[in-house]
Amino acid sequence: MTAKLYCFGESGNAYKAALTMTLAGYDWEPVFVDFFRGETRSPEYLALNEMGEAPVFVEGDVTLTQSGLIQMHIAEKTGKLMEGDRNEILRWLFWDNHKGSSQFGALRFMMNFLPEEKRPQAAIQWLSGRAQAALKTLERHLESRDWMAGDAPTLADTACCGYLYYPEPFGFERTNFPAISAWLDRIAALPGWKHPYDMMPGNPADRA
Repeated sequence: MTAKLYCFGESGNAYKAALTMTLAGYDWEPVFVDFFRGETRSPEYLALNEMGEAPVFVEGDVTLTQSGLIQMHIAEKTGKLMEGDRNEILRWLFWDNHKGSSQFGALRFMMNFLPEEKRPQAAIQWLSGRAQAALKTLERHLESRDWMAGDAPTLADTACCGYLYYPEPFGFERTNFPAISAWLDRIAALPGWKHPYDMMPGNPADRA
């Protein structure tokens, strides 16, 4: 049975789940979610995920929401992407959910996908400082290692990289973070890797 991932190309959280499944060799297919036209607020979608978010993983009678949970489910089913210290892997998985993707995603959305006249400049300025602090933490961690946790790619890597391949500006310039940039290149060299806009369907017309 092929798993379905309700997703859209612009979502870094969906990309974390999609990339995890791809690198783990898990059979899956994307189901496009028209986020920018309000699909996640529809009664039908809320029946699928009461949180009104993507991604959603569906396989048989199993429905999972939240990217971190989907990642853990795939790792436990395949035995892949959990090689190394489990506590260290989970430490970075949770860090990403709180300090990384949560900030990068919100900032990128406000700076690129809201109409220019509706972009909250005070919030953008405040969140930019938080995002830069998180990027500096990630840069320091990667200066002395190839992978986030251990000697091989893990869920920590597929989580923390989720928003960092996107072209829309949110304060992340690869030239300013050489250790992160080299790490992103290592991930991109893994068999099966694709850019999020190639791995999942999206709405090119809605991108800034």
